[in-house]
Parts: sequence; C-alpha cells; structure tokens
Amino acid sequence: MGTVRVFKSAQFLQPTDEEPIRSVVTESKAAVVVAWYVKPGQTIPAHCHPNGQDTWTILAGSGDYYLDQAGITTPIAAGDIVIAPIGSVHGVVNPGDEPLIFISVVTPADAGYQLVALDESLILPS
Repeated sequence: MGTVRVFKSAQFLQPTDEEPIRSVVTESKAAVVVAWYVKPGQTIPAHCHPNGQDTWTILAGSGDYYLDQAGITTPIAAGDIVIAPIGSVHGVVNPGDEPLIFISVVTPADAGYQLVALDESLILPS
C-alpha cells in the first residue's frame, strides 16, 4: 500500500507574479491531475488537447473561460465543473480581484497540448 491516494491541494498551489504555474499533483497513463492558482490579471492561454479531455473543478474565485478560437468566453466560478472535450479550445483569464483556484484532470495523460492563437476578427459585433 505504498501508493499515495489522498493529496492536499494547498500543498500544490503555487502563486506567482509571472505566468500561472502548472503544478502536477499526480500522473499516470490514464490521467494527469494539476493544481492551478491564477492571480487576478493572469491568463492561462487558449489551448487544446488534441487527443484528450480536460476537466476543471473550480475551488475558489472566478474567471472568463475561453470557449473557442474566436476568443468568446463564459464566466466560471467556484463550484463549477468545466469540461473541454477532445480538441476543444479552452483557457481562462482572471479579471477579478481574487485568485482563481482549480484542479484540472487531463485524460489520458498523453492528451497532447497545443497553444491556439485567438482570432479576434471572428468575434461578431454586439
């Protein structure tokens, strides 16, 4: 029974004034579990996982979650579970006054990672 099965998320949260830090909690062939601490004004750039899904459980704070390459966002907040199916563009901006803290589970572990350039010209005028 040497396998760790219970983790304290606070031990993995790493606030920084630079870009948010991807802090791996645990990893197997099936999944990678990551803790995120996104300070006000910080962004996790739009990206996709071409071969897997990314599920976020929002623990604290709020943000604007990217839905597509056009840069369209939707609000997310503590208590939400957010799912980016295979190949879906996602990322987040924290425009608020409080940190956005969440746990991400990427499945499978070899889901891949690709940055996505946002095409602001695709956004329809309001």
